[in-house]
Formats: sequence, C-alpha cells, structure tokens
Amino acid sequence: MRSLARCYSEHAIKVSDSYCSGPSNRAYLSPNMTFPTPNTIICIYRAKLFTGKNIIITITWCNKTTGNGLTIKFGENLSNSDSHRLKKSKGFETFQSCNSKIEVFWDLSDARYINGPEPDNRFYIMVVVDSEICLLLGDMDEEAKRMKTDFQDKIAGFSLVSRSENFSGCSVYSTKARFCDAGLAHEILIKCGEEGEEPKNRELSVSIDKKMIFQIKRLAWNFRGNQTIYLDNGLLVDMMWDLHDWLFNQEAAAAGRAVFMFRRRSGLDSRLWLEEKSSEQKDNDRGEFSLLICGCKNPD
Repeated sequence: MRSLARCYSEHAIKVSDSYCSGPSNRAYLSPNMTFPTPNTIICIYRAKLFTGKNIIITITWCNKTTGNGLTIKFGENLSNSDSHRLKKSKGFETFQSCNSKIEVFWDLSDARYINGPEPDNRFYIMVVVDSEICLLLGDMDEEAKRMKTDFQDKIAGFSLVSRSENFSGCSVYSTKARFCDAGLAHEILIKCGEEGEEPKNRELSVSIDKKMIFQIKRLAWNFRGNQTIYLDNGLLVDMMWDLHDWLFNQEAAAAGRAVFMFRRRSGLDSRLWLEEKSSEQKDNDRGEFSLLICGCKNPD
C-alpha cells in the first residue's frame, strides 16, 4: 500500500484558499452538540539526554473495554522499540532498553478522565533513563514532587512530537492540540456530513476554536485533499484527509476508515509533506508536531 504522502502528491485535490482561526462571522456548528471520545490515544515523545542520546517514548492510552489502560514503549527510533504493559494503577518498574537502565514511576489510582482514555488530572508518569528524568506527565502529587527533587538538575529536554487519536462508530471528531510550545491549545472539530446521507451529498467541515475554517462539498469527488491553515500568528499547519474507505470501501479490512492528518510545517519546507526525506531525517524532524485522527464508521 502506498503511503498517504505519496498518494497526496500524485492525486491530491488541492484546496487553494486558506483561512485564519481568528475572529470570524462564520457560525460554530452547534454549541450544544455532544461529541464522541476516542477509544485509543497514542502519544510519542522524544527526549534528549545530556550525553546527546535520543530516546523515543510512546505512551498508549486505551479504554479498559478495548485494552488494559496503559502501555509504554522505548526505542532509539520509531521502527525499533520495546513495549511494556503497565497493568497496575500505581507502581514502579525497571527495564533494560536502548542500552540503558529505564525506570518508570506512575500513579493513576485517583486519575480523573474527561475526554477518553487519557487522564485529565490527578495522575503522574515519570520516566527516568540512566538517572535522568526523560518524561514527566500529569499534575504531580507530593510523592512525584519528592522523587523529582532526588534527581535535582538531571532533567532531560523532552517534547511531544506526535499524537494519534482513534474513534469508532461516529462521523464527528473533536479534540484539542497545541502545535507549538508557546502556542495555544486549539479546539478542533471535524464533521463528515450527517448520518444516513448518501456519499454524494456529504460535506466535510472543519472548525477550530468554535469558528468554521473551511467546508468541502461534493465529498464523493473530493474524498482526498489538503488545506493549509494559519494559527498562532502565522504558524502554518497542513491538514490532509483521506475519506475513500469511509465513503466507499465497506468490504475491506479498513471498512469505514477515515484519516485526518495535521502537521506543523517548517519554514524551510517549500511544499506539503516532503516525501523525499529518509526515515532518519524524519526522526530528526520530529520537533514538527503532527496530529493524526483515525475514525471508523462502524463501532468496534
């Protein structure tokens, strides 16, 4: 199967106009609408140790009805990583991975969940690699704060480089994303027409911060495409979508699957999603945050 990027470069339907998420007279879709929550959320972080070594840490949050809560992976790149399932709600584990000693401290026993399987507050996860803190998530209870002081200045720089959210049984997708460290957390709402509509009548609409950004009509013809969005005082964010299977391919393994991809574009990029980059270059460019939303029309 060809990659999304190659498919877009050859067959993408370009949407030439671009919009700003600032003040607008366009109405929000519905202020009283309730939205489904994702079944699975996957967050990829990159940490750089003081030695210069890079560690990729992948956190997977699952609903307890479809998984076992929390899985964590470690690797020096995305293609080669060790996976560990954290079954308890609170604990401490030690692993050997990436030629390093890795320690994981976590407490989800009092976590509060609002929008899906990822906790909103009252939790913490701390990952220590070779005595350096490489990941620190949550609102930090007293125990975590005490452990943090034990490492003093041994805190590596880390950043969120990719986030994936998976939905099922819906045609409306809602999430929040921050596309740069100094930027705001933007509310993103994607709607793929009304339930029961024929493919030829469906429309794709995207709202950010409760303002309609763009709308694609005749979705049966424009089932793949891309749109450039300006956020945070000129930050370029590319959005790409692929709704072919969601609209037409009901018999395949990916029946009813919709894919939406957002990526912050570097000022050095001259065009959308540089396919020519090697996998090693892509890993090095992971500071350019990307958001992937996958939806399945049929419930799991």
